[in-house]
Amino acid sequence: MFRCLSRCRLSLRINQARFMTTDPLLDQLKTCVGEDQVLQLIGKNKAKLSVTHVGYAINMLWHFQKEKANTQRTIDQIRNHPDFIALRILAENKIDLMDDNTLVETLYNMLRFNLSELSKFSVCLTEQHMNTSPIIGQIASIVDKRLDDLQDARILSSLMVSICAVISQRLRDRLIEKAEFLMDGTGNCHFNQPRRIVQFLRNIKYTHRPLLEKCTQRFIQGINEMDPEILCIVIGLYQSLQFHNSDFRLMAKARLLEVIDQCHDIGNFTKLFATLGPMANQEIREKLEEDAMSVVDKMSPQQIMAILGTLEEMECRNTTLIQKVASLLHKYLDFYRPIDLAKVTQALVFMHCQTPEVFAQLQKLLIRSLKASFIPSEVARLTRVLTMLPSPRVDEEILSKVEATLPQCSLSDLSTLAMAIIKWMRIGTTSHHSSSIAYGNLLKKLNSCGLKRIQQIDSIDLFLDELKYMTGDWLEEVLLGETINTFDRLLDQVSWQNIPDIALFITRTHYRHPPLLDKIASVTMENISKIHYSATYAILLPFIVLNYESTQCEEFFDACIQHFLPHLNSFDPHLLVLIGYALAVAEYFPEELIKTIFNIDFLGKLDAQLETLPAALNVRIRLRLMQLNRAVCLECPEYQIPWFHDRYCQQVQRKVNGSINSVQRQIHQLLGEILGGINYVKVSVMTPYYHSIDFECILDKNKKPIPYMDQNMLSADLSKLQWGLDKQLGETKSLPPGAQRVAVEFLDSKAFCKNSSHIKGEYIMKKRHLEMLGYHVVQISSLEWNSMELSTKAAWKEYLRKNLFENDL
Repeated sequence: MFRCLSRCRLSLRINQARFMTTDPLLDQLKTCVGEDQVLQLIGKNKAKLSVTHVGYAINMLWHFQKEKANTQRTIDQIRNHPDFIALRILAENKIDLMDDNTLVETLYNMLRFNLSELSKFSVCLTEQHMNTSPIIGQIASIVDKRLDDLQDARILSSLMVSICAVISQRLRDRLIEKAEFLMDGTGNCHFNQPRRIVQFLRNIKYTHRPLLEKCTQRFIQGINEMDPEILCIVIGLYQSLQFHNSDFRLMAKARLLEVIDQCHDIGNFTKLFATLGPMANQEIREKLEEDAMSVVDKMSPQQIMAILGTLEEMECRNTTLIQKVASLLHKYLDFYRPIDLAKVTQALVFMHCQTPEVFAQLQKLLIRSLKASFIPSEVARLTRVLTMLPSPRVDEEILSKVEATLPQCSLSDLSTLAMAIIKWMRIGTTSHHSSSIAYGNLLKKLNSCGLKRIQQIDSIDLFLDELKYMTGDWLEEVLLGETINTFDRLLDQVSWQNIPDIALFITRTHYRHPPLLDKIASVTMENISKIHYSATYAILLPFIVLNYESTQCEEFFDACIQHFLPHLNSFDPHLLVLIGYALAVAEYFPEELIKTIFNIDFLGKLDAQLETLPAALNVRIRLRLMQLNRAVCLECPEYQIPWFHDRYCQQVQRKVNGSINSVQRQIHQLLGEILGGINYVKVSVMTPYYHSIDFECILDKNKKPIPYMDQNMLSADLSKLQWGLDKQLGETKSLPPGAQRVAVEFLDSKAFCKNSSHIKGEYIMKKRHLEMLGYHVVQISSLEWNSMELSTKAAWKEYLRKNLFENDL
């Protein structure tokens, strides 16, 4: 007991001694009576300054300034004093040692001397991974108050990146407006400033095209001075924002090709490979793949994963390289984050990697990560990826994890999980009845969560955010009706800012809903001057695709067309082709637009751009150019645009499988019986300008069928077709007088809007074109053909006979 008492007394004496101990340097700071003394003391004791000393010195400097009248303050002199600069650097270096109170005090006092110091301070905080801390919120508040006085793009861009995680929508818009103003007024600014602005937009996931275009012009102006590494970063940022600028992309590609043989550092090669690979031609791709083969075994785990992601994007079929990357990944899988494991799995499955041991290890790690995860988006992604593996393993713990996560999931997460559950049901229920019941119950709960979430949403912008990445049958079969009801409920929130996203959703789902479409049209016309010209394509698209004419159709289309026509030279070539084709579907052919597209210089730019685009988009643009060329030749011969797609169409035709499905075989047989024999009907006919027709027959002037004696005889020949004075296509000379070709087209469900029997625009255009080519067109609706009314052979024959003979030809 005495020993214990002695220890207590000793401890007390030690603590009392500590409290009595003083800090000599701090005492000296407290006795300073002016800025000069504080700065002099700092200069002499730089090596001894602690966090406490730094904070106290900054507080005192501002305290002395605050006591003076505004006209007597010497802030500029202090700001440029070498000892103050040293103090600022010390403050930046000691950020991670400061508590929140010290940080706030230091920040506020430092701010009084310069916003540039604040920007550096915020960068330091970001580097310390404090980008969502209270102190960053304080910085954002200060920036908001003093934004009008800020005139330096360098300072602004640094602050934008630092505070992006904590800003409101109002401050976001103010920052963007300020950045636009400074980008307009700045001379030859360093490319790091627009790069940081683009990074800001990427961080907040906001594609603000006017600002992006201004940044892009800065990049183009200084592209020869831009380091290849910075170019790679910018292209990656643009990719994340889904923003494309053909001129910059082509110049960046040329610049990167210049340094391809000088890239010896593995880190730089990885970035070059990831950037250049997807937009290079086959020759360059093969060189990059060959170079990757020689260095990939020296790469870090993250670099190997970057190479794998690029190979997936390139749709690589180099099995040797894929297998080598997979074998290297096998060693590192234990070190990857769950989301990285998901990316690796998806890439290897997509590229048909043949390495069973890697997939076995991935499956084990994915299951372990899934069971341990509590992040809804991560659970959804891991679950979906697990179903991609050859033999997905699903136990009770996984099902429980998914079920527990459902109430916390966003709509996009629920959509991802729905795809996984439906796949489980398809591949694993035949021999496990209990599993089938469990999957069914889980899907019911998921459906309920999805509907409940939609019904509770009260912000149309948040709603659009969640809908953006939703695809598949689950959306269309379970949620689409309730989704449209929610749009109706939030109709007053439709604005010029969100109508492009709403329009894209309608186009994607093919749901024809007049109230929402009419609202889009009216808001567009009221605010057309505020809408970016490139957004008019997205806005017009649902009206064209769904063949919907609003109550003010002509005024609406006219307003959009007149809005974008002055900016034709600012569009990427491929987007101009898409706009031209879309308008052609709706029977709009602005001469200025058509003459711009069918110009040698423009087509040359388009060819150059197509080389940098993904394969699927490349194919789509070439098809749309052909379809636009065909539409112009048929509907606007006065423009004198030549038809130059014969060779292209012949190449496409050779790749097309000419087989017909069971319904088409049925119709072919019935047509033969109605017309008097199979030799009265031709199948899969190719017309002039290469329209494909399911069936063709010829009726004379008395509506009697004419047999095809020779399968080649009487087939349409483009060289025999001529334009008359009335600009209508004349009959071919090979037809008997008064005879007419009849095109019979079977329209499957894709030809109709999702929620009605209304035929989509492209099928209306095809009918229009066939009629111009001299055909009478009979469109057989699958909705009618498969109805209860037409459930017998006699009913089908009567339906065909009525459409062939009783309608006016």
